Amino acid sequence: MPLSNRIETAMGAALASTLADTAPARLTSALTYATQPGGARIRPTILLSVALACGDDRPELSDAAAAALELMHCASLVHDDLPCFDDADLRRGKPSVHKAYSEPLAVLTGDSLIILAIETVARTAALDPARASDMLLTLTRCTGAPYGICAGQGWESEPQIDLSAYHKAKTAALFVAATQMGAISAGHDPEPWYDLGALIGEAFQVADDLRDALLDETTLGKPVEQDHLHGRPNAVALLGVKGAYERLSDILAGAIASIPSCPGEAALAEVVRLKAKSIMPKMPAGHRA
Repeated sequence: MPLSNRIETAMGAALASTLADTAPARLTSALTYATQPGGARIRPTILLSVALACGDDRPELSDAAAAALELMHCASLVHDDLPCFDDADLRRGKPSVHKAYSEPLAVLTGDSLIILAIETVARTAALDPARASDMLLTLTRCTGAPYGICAGQGWESEPQIDLSAYHKAKTAALFVAATQMGAISAGHDPEPWYDLGALIGEAFQVADDLRDALLDETTLGKPVEQDHLHGRPNAVALLGVKGAYERLSDILAGAIASIPSCPGEAALAEVVRLKAKSIMPKMPAGHRA
């Protein structure tokens, strides 16, 4: 089964657990709205690719991990778009959840998706308690404080931002979760997979900075020039467009070189290359070397 089908099937199974006759209809609808149709599903694709590279001996575990990770990512997007943070009207080319359903329902939707992500991993304890426990610990570490995406959002309220810590928490954390949870789901030690996740995350952040600076709202599917509007540090502001592209190429080379020795090493390297190509905007002609 293609990875995209595995991801969507796992997402559907996780969301099905929220469908109950006694559940609030608008909240249930908002959960589906926030997750379907999905974006590029880059994080769960990386997770499943790592699991496959490591043998993927328990696909039911890796599928659940992939769904949980994407649910957590979707939750973060719902919260990021709120008026108290980015105040964004668009997400993935359609009205953001707080615009479509109201601000209170957006808060509840993000909260519910976080809980659903944790529940999705917890359910796998019946299949393999040790792996489920390690996956759950990895997921929560990469989403909370002091190193997860909550910390990343928290840095934006500080008078001075530690740029390295900010990027590691805001963007890289969920990619670290992707590589490490993929390894854990297949029975491998997660520690050797940290660098790959961190470097993919750093590359994604630089690419996101480039997209924010170079693309229009229609192409991007969300508001543009958000870094400039909110006064956030970013790779384009620090390095210029050409410098940011060069930095992105260097990071991706490092990411591929960091892949631990495993049966599917070559195939995983190709996945990283293809995903990198998919997120990299075309360099404007005037900036080419």
